[in-house]
Amino acid sequence: MLDSMLLIFVACAVLASLALFCRQPLIVVYIVVGCVLGPHGLQWVTDHQALSDLGHIGIIFLLFIVGLDLPPQKIKNVLRQSIVTVVASTAIFFVVGAGIGILFGFTALEAAITGIAVVFSSTIVGIKLLPNTVLHHRHIGEIVIGLLLLQDLLAVFALLYMKGLEGSFTWHSWLIASVGLPGLVAVAYFGAKYLFWPLLRRFDVFTEFTFLLFLGWCMGVAWIAHLLGMPVEVGAFLAGVVLANSQAAQGIAQTLEPLRDFFLVLFFFYVGASVDPRLLWELIWQVLVLGAVFVVLKPIVFRYLIGWQGESSETSWEIGSRLGQCSEFSLLVLYLATMQMSESSMLIVLGATVITILTSSYVVVFKYKNPIAISDRLRVD
Repeated sequence: MLDSMLLIFVACAVLASLALFCRQPLIVVYIVVGCVLGPHGLQWVTDHQALSDLGHIGIIFLLFIVGLDLPPQKIKNVLRQSIVTVVASTAIFFVVGAGIGILFGFTALEAAITGIAVVFSSTIVGIKLLPNTVLHHRHIGEIVIGLLLLQDLLAVFALLYMKGLEGSFTWHSWLIASVGLPGLVAVAYFGAKYLFWPLLRRFDVFTEFTFLLFLGWCMGVAWIAHLLGMPVEVGAFLAGVVLANSQAAQGIAQTLEPLRDFFLVLFFFYVGASVDPRLLWELIWQVLVLGAVFVVLKPIVFRYLIGWQGESSETSWEIGSRLGQCSEFSLLVLYLATMQMSESSMLIVLGATVITILTSSYVVVFKYKNPIAISDRLRVD
């Protein structure tokens, strides 16, 4: 396993350097490295289960950090401002995605999973390609962040009910989720009030302890979620939300980001290692069709929904372009639905997701202000 880890990070570092010189998204690099070095490529890395487990930790940190940035008051404001756009776009994208899945011959369940997977836009791509001045001070940044945060909330609920896919959509699994969620919220709230905060106030001068306390809190609530029959991702998200009002939350979120990124590299490598290039080539036209539909559809839908709420055409098109891709959550949905989808249907959705991320990134890099623009006129930190 040590040899595999060394090989993974050396290869990712080398290709990531080349990608940055060429202004390419790093997520795609990690997937490509997994595809090349994994069991369907050179077969240099074959320990799938260990990579899956380690990568899953990155997803837990990702959801925890999202929760840390969503205090209850902010959730309320986001819901009020963005709910119409997000609900309408979610319905449109789900219906179109599921419909295309059915046209491709997917089962009803595979089509539904496809619809869920293509609904969300990428928080990582959307935020990373916003300059800090736009991110924090301009109206367009507020709209993009609001839409992405509300989509993240919907993604968490999607993950909650994706838990039922581990077996089947039984009333028992739905009942566990419905009863377990209020119980988990109560545990997180009272645990934070009577355990976490007293410990933090007493020992907050010890930086190392503060870091470990946040880490243990995240993992502890995630573990309780697992005991209650829910995805650990939901527990991690709630663990972040109940702490989000604190001044320490943002500092800890920034501290955890490198640790999150370390494990996310392994997660995306695992996704790539699951891809059979030969089978993907046989399905290339389905991949291109699904990817092209959403590359075109997402900006148009967001443009008119946002424009309908009073924004200018220019602003609406820019927001639509910045949100015109499928999300890293698409990969997580596929990961959770491994036992319910055929390899071919998973590869079609995975390939289409990568295409939308690449295409959308190129559009933003060449057309709008962003930190990695090739044009000096558009490059803004």
